[in-house]
Amino acid sequence: MVEHPLKLAGAYGSPYSLKMRSVLRYRHIPFTWVLRDSRLDDMPPVPVRLIPVIAFPDADGNYTESMIDSSPLIDRLEREVPGRSLTPTSPAIEFIDRLIEDYGDEWVTKAMFHYRWYYDEAINKAKKLLPLDMNMQVSDRGWEKGQEFIAQRQINRRALVGCTDENRPVVEASYERLLDILDARWHEGTFLLGDRPGRGDFGIFGQLRQLVMWDPVSARVALERSARTVNWVERMDDLSWWPIVDDQAGWCDAATVPEPTKALLAEIGRTYVPFMLANAAALASGAAEVVLAIDGHEYRQGPFPYQGKCLVWLREHYAALPPDARGEVDTLLAGTGCEMLFA
Repeated sequence: MVEHPLKLAGAYGSPYSLKMRSVLRYRHIPFTWVLRDSRLDDMPPVPVRLIPVIAFPDADGNYTESMIDSSPLIDRLEREVPGRSLTPTSPAIEFIDRLIEDYGDEWVTKAMFHYRWYYDEAINKAKKLLPLDMNMQVSDRGWEKGQEFIAQRQINRRALVGCTDENRPVVEASYERLLDILDARWHEGTFLLGDRPGRGDFGIFGQLRQLVMWDPVSARVALERSARTVNWVERMDDLSWWPIVDDQAGWCDAATVPEPTKALLAEIGRTYVPFMLANAAALASGAAEVVLAIDGHEYRQGPFPYQGKCLVWLREHYAALPPDARGEVDTLLAGTGCEMLFA
């Protein structure tokens, strides 16, 4: 058990920061929240300047080790801190949960980036607020420079992450379908794989926390299309109150996966899967661009090495499944398009 609180450094506009903050709250893991690069940020150095960062205390309460990347962080916390686990007891359902998390982290994030850095209204909000996380007392001149720097940096990255005018129909339609699928699920239950949240819930939450509550255009779409999803995001932000009677109970099994969650797997197979396969092919061939068709639209972006690693990790988890669990996964994925990841 953690004897001293962790330190979590992030930003309010960062989906992965709020994903991990929500995980820590739900799991009742003591932590302190630090705004990254603020005057209170005393985190140990990390090899790559990404957020969130979690600093782990030693036995004396000294913070000498920091770690980045939300999915490996969740894995480490599952190993080191008992109780209120995010890991389903069924190996098949645990694998499906990982797949949903990666879809949130690596595909829904495209909608988050698109809605923030495509529309003028959203750009104006983001460029004004994001620099203030580091220093709310910054001079007006410094604030103006920060606004221009972050806006230009992010706008210039749109083609790299696939948030272009040409890709807009694919990204926006995918976001709207996700809202519809989630709305159907919230009519009958609170989480995607049972009566308690898994890592997939938190992966999707992190992106939606920005999409439905922070960025103005996507927030209006969400309120009109699925008010239940807006309410779900508000709940997910702090689930410290959610009861668990038995830490082994509350998950569905392969035979009782909710129908809307099966529809979500088909949506994952419709968008995320062809993109991940095309990205892997581009990385393998050294191509300068990922080009594929999604829903009859040509989709283009720069290849992403990290997403290539994500596919490798998913395939490793799939290969490590016990034969009976792999059979259950194969049955659940058959016909969704997701099976192509492991063909």
